[in-house]
Amino acid sequence: MSRNRRKAWYISGYPARNVTVKARSSTPAVLLRPGTNVQTCPDCRGTGKIVKEKCPDCYGTGYISSKKKIQVKIPAGIDNGQSIRIAGKGEPGTNGGERGDLLVEVTVSRSPVFMRQETSIFSTVPISFATAALGGPIKIKTVDGEVEYEVKPGTQTDTKVRLRGKGVPSLRNKNIRGDHYVTLVVTVPEKLTEEQKEALKRFDDAMKGISPEPKKKRGLFK
Repeated sequence: MSRNRRKAWYISGYPARNVTVKARSSTPAVLLRPGTNVQTCPDCRGTGKIVKEKCPDCYGTGYISSKKKIQVKIPAGIDNGQSIRIAGKGEPGTNGGERGDLLVEVTVSRSPVFMRQETSIFSTVPISFATAALGGPIKIKTVDGEVEYEVKPGTQTDTKVRLRGKGVPSLRNKNIRGDHYVTLVVTVPEKLTEEQKEALKRFDDAMKGISPEPKKKRGLFK
């Protein structure tokens, strides 16, 4: 035997006398006949040693399987189905080799307010008829919090506005960020008071060019 530990090899199809092993380095070198099929020894798995009495816990592997919670930092802009690589947290390597990496697949929960498409965000904001007609400030929810937006007079329902830089950050470039697109929907009240109904009738008449009837003056005597 050489001083350098060398791996054991199983040569299928040829007896051991047809194989010459060089032991000048720690890496085994084998001179084989053309067409020889080389396989790792099924007994020692290439380690050169066979464990007769295996540990009941690790079964001779040197590792024990156990569950452990680790903290994972989620990068901004990650999307549903993408994975995060955690170095050195995978399965142990063969024959004492380095551990592999752990791949964590991310599942993004749905939002009741926002809808995402790549780096763009979409949402719908209701506005009153008076705000749509006269204009005015409204509050819009974004992923950064509420922002104020000035509605233009005469805004129609389903009007789309764009909030630049309020979308999802790019996963590849943190300096790039998408936009937030908002659809303004004019809401119609379902219940009105008598005073509100009269006000809307006067408004409708004014839009049609109908002047309101002058109120009759009461005399001294009925």
